[in-house]
Amino acid sequence: MSAQKALPLDSLKLKEAGDMLADDYGNLYIYKNKDFSFTKYDSTGKQIGKMMLTVPFKPQNVQNPLSVALFSENAQELKFVDQNLNEIQRVDFKQKFSFIKYAYAEDLQQIWLMDESTKRLLQYNFRNETTINSYPFDANFDDLIDLLVYENKVYVLTKKQFKVYTLKFEKLFEADVENGKRFRRENDVVMIIAKHTIFRYNSGKELVKIFDDSDAQIVDKNTLAYFEIKANKLYLYTLENKKEPIPQTEPEPVPKENKNPNESEDKKEQPDLIKLLEEVSEVQSLGVDNL
Repeated sequence: MSAQKALPLDSLKLKEAGDMLADDYGNLYIYKNKDFSFTKYDSTGKQIGKMMLTVPFKPQNVQNPLSVALFSENAQELKFVDQNLNEIQRVDFKQKFSFIKYAYAEDLQQIWLMDESTKRLLQYNFRNETTINSYPFDANFDDLIDLLVYENKVYVLTKKQFKVYTLKFEKLFEADVENGKRFRRENDVVMIIAKHTIFRYNSGKELVKIFDDSDAQIVDKNTLAYFEIKANKLYLYTLENKKEPIPQTEPEPVPKENKNPNESEDKKEQPDLIKLLEEVSEVQSLGVDNL
């Protein structure tokens, strides 16, 4: 049996959600493709902030809620927003580059750029507007979904595949992935968030399915739990009591990370998620069924 908890976010807020992200404080970020809105709610369902964008933007990871990056291929810019979704930084690529297919924010001063016109991967310091490194990267940019660069490896997610390269464009790994949406990295572990599945990459060996629900509209995870939208309702699963997937290979136990890297930044939000996790355990003890 798998413990689950329906979270207090009404169906109107979840309806037509194009994407959902969860940070380690239990805050939920909802992006809607219909009106290009990006909204943040706390774990009680209260709205914290909202952006009404004029063109499509793709939210990147929300592991640092004090600085969340959003990239727009249409606008050729990268935005950084704070914990209330107020814009704090904008990087415009139109003047300096021909066409950037994707931008990945490595930290608060460096970003990695896929320059489609020159077929190069660029490491760019946007604070002083200088290119640190440039690598030939003659890959197919047309179906690029997400990009991650970590420990001198380039992780590429396309519409149907996951690939890993060295910075010299040497392929290290390749696997089919349907409906991939974005990467998530927890320390040295790289994961893929797909439409209703979450994969973990065992470096150089295999891609393991660690969460799956074919009926889910959207899935995501933070370091404490899995989240899914199903029938316009939001559910949470603790890592210890996760819904068991259909494995591609024998999955290893998923460790629960107790240390929160952002703990000191916004402690007042933390008790809500802890309370929810405690309620999940209580629900499990009462014998609640699976989804």
